[in-house]
Amino acid sequence: MASPEFPLDRRELMAGLGAVALTSISTSAGFAQVRPELQLEGKVESLQLRPGTPATPVWGLGEPDLKFKRGDIVDVGWNGFNDQLAMLNWRGIDGAPEVEPLPARLYKVTKQMPLRHAGTFLCDLGLLGDGQAPPSRAYPLVVRESEPVAVDRDAVFLIEDWRVLPDGTAIAPGAEPKDAVPAYTANGRTSFEISARTNERVRLRLISACQRAVIATKIENYEVRVMAIDGQPSEPFLARNGALVLAPGGRADVFIDVTMPAGTSTPILLHDGKEARPVGRIVVSGEPPIRPAPLPLAPPLPSNGLPERIELKGATRVDLALGGPQGDWATPAKFNATAPPAFRVKGDRTVVLALTNRAAIATVFHLHGHHFRHLDRLDDGWKPFWLDTLAIEPGQTQRIAFRAEYPGRYLIESVVTDWAAPRLVRWYAVE
Repeated sequence: MASPEFPLDRRELMAGLGAVALTSISTSAGFAQVRPELQLEGKVESLQLRPGTPATPVWGLGEPDLKFKRGDIVDVGWNGFNDQLAMLNWRGIDGAPEVEPLPARLYKVTKQMPLRHAGTFLCDLGLLGDGQAPPSRAYPLVVRESEPVAVDRDAVFLIEDWRVLPDGTAIAPGAEPKDAVPAYTANGRTSFEISARTNERVRLRLISACQRAVIATKIENYEVRVMAIDGQPSEPFLARNGALVLAPGGRADVFIDVTMPAGTSTPILLHDGKEARPVGRIVVSGEPPIRPAPLPLAPPLPSNGLPERIELKGATRVDLALGGPQGDWATPAKFNATAPPAFRVKGDRTVVLALTNRAAIATVFHLHGHHFRHLDRLDDGWKPFWLDTLAIEPGQTQRIAFRAEYPGRYLIESVVTDWAAPRLVRWYAVE
C-alpha cells in the first residue's frame, strides 16, 4: 500500500542513516552484584506472516522475558535445537566475550553476560540460519536504567521481514526468494496496536530485526522525539516528519506524547525503499486523559558512560573491504576460530576502521563488543552519536572509530542488502 505522505526511495533511506545530529553525555556507573538466570531453549513455533494465509513454522524461543536492569550479570544457558544449527547473537551488548557467537561457541553451556549499558538490544537466532528451513525469529532485550525515566509506558515495536511463498510458507534468508513476496511483522503479528490515553507519554523502542533490508518507520501526526540510537543515549531531537531510518539490527528509542483526542487511530508506517505499508497503529483509548496537559520536555536519558571524545592521534588503523566473499571473510557456518583475526589491538587503544563497500548495492556492517563513532570524511571529527551498525552505499568508504575497552574475541559481520546474499563474518581481538 503506497503512501503519498511517505515518498522515500532507497537512496533516501540510505541517506537518512547519517542525517541526524545529537550529542552524547558521559557519566559512569558501577555493576550491581546481581546474577539473574536466563535459560533459553529452541522451539518450533508458528506465525501468520500475511493476512489470509496459513501460519508457517519458524524457529523461536517461546516467550522469554528478556528484561533486566543495568549492572545485572546474567547467567545465560542455551540448549539449542535438536537438529538445527543455531546460536544466540546478542546485538549491541558491549564487553561480553563469553557470549560472543562463534568465537565463544555458546552451546549447552552457561555463560555470563554483563549488562554494562542500559538500552534497547536484540537477540537474533539467525546467524547460522542462511538457507535453512524454517527461518527464525528475533527477540528484544531491554535493559532498564538505574535512574527513573519520565514515561508512563514502555513499549517495544520489533519489526521483522520475511519472504512468503503463495502457500504461506516462509523461506530463510540466504536463499533465492523466487516467487516469494515480502511480508513484515511487528512483535510477531501482521499488525500491532499500541493503546494509550490522552496526555500519556510512551517510550517506544523501535527495533529493526530485518534480515537484509534498510527500512524507515513513520508515525504521522505526532512529534517523535529520539532519545537513544543503537542502545546508547542521545541528546533528544525530533525525527523529521516523524520518520526514522533503521539498518538491519538498528534500534531507536523514541518518546511520544499522546496529544490526540480519544478514539483517534494513527498508523505506524514502514517504508522499504519501494512502498509504504502500515505495520501498526497508536490508538487513543476512550478513558479520561491521564493528566490535564502533556508532560514537559524530557531530559536526556542517563548516560551509559561512553566517552565524549576519542583521541584519533596514534590510533590503530585497519582497512576492511566489504561487499562479498573477499580475503578472510567467511560464512558463519564456515567460521574458523583459528583463522587470523581481521586485526589485533592492545586494550584501551583507539581503532579506526576504513570500511570500503565493493559491492554493487548497499552493504551493512555490524561491530560486536564495542560501539563506535562514525567519522567525518577528513577524519577531523565525527557524527555526534554512537552506533554498532552502519549501512554503506556501493563504492563508498566510511570510517569509524572506537575505544578498544574490553579484552576478548569479537565478531564483525557484513551483508549486502539482498535477501539471497550470504552473511559474512570475521573476528578481531582486544588483548
